[in-house]
Amino acid sequence: MKTRGPVFVITLFLAVISISSCKKENRTAPVRFLLTDKPAAFDSVNVHIVGITVQINHDNESWIPIHTKDSIYNLLDLQNGIATLIAQDTIPSGVLQEVRFILGDGNKVVANGVSYPLATPSAEESGLKIKIGQALNETLNSFTLDFNAALSINEVNGTYQLHPVIQLR
Repeated sequence: MKTRGPVFVITLFLAVISISSCKKENRTAPVRFLLTDKPAAFDSVNVHIVGITVQINHDNESWIPIHTKDSIYNLLDLQNGIATLIAQDTIPSGVLQEVRFILGDGNKVVANGVSYPLATPSAEESGLKIKIGQALNETLNSFTLDFNAALSINEVNGTYQLHPVIQLR
């Protein structure tokens, strides 16, 4: 009977270690993404964001969708310290490598009172990718993405194209 006690204690100890190691593998991290903009010389710059996906660690195969409201944002409304929440979710913990904006077809720029479609080469298919490279905490991870409309929009022969310049703040 004396050997039962130590065997029980050892078995219980191994069970606790096994359970706690399983919990570590399933850790999650809450994330939110905010959008802001630097001043630009346009009347408005409307970007249609239909989704956001993220890549954790170096898993190039796996993009995780983030709960995102399909919305059109006028970047010029997001200047001088104003930011808006564009996505929020809970994802597996790890290192957040990249964020990808999936754009819709409602992108346009208004210059001198005239509205022009804003061409987004390949962004509607593969998305706009932003490198992050930050480890996620178990507490809220907040990322403010500063979209520089002035540097991102190029006018060539009367057509406007979006070549995004986005910085993490």
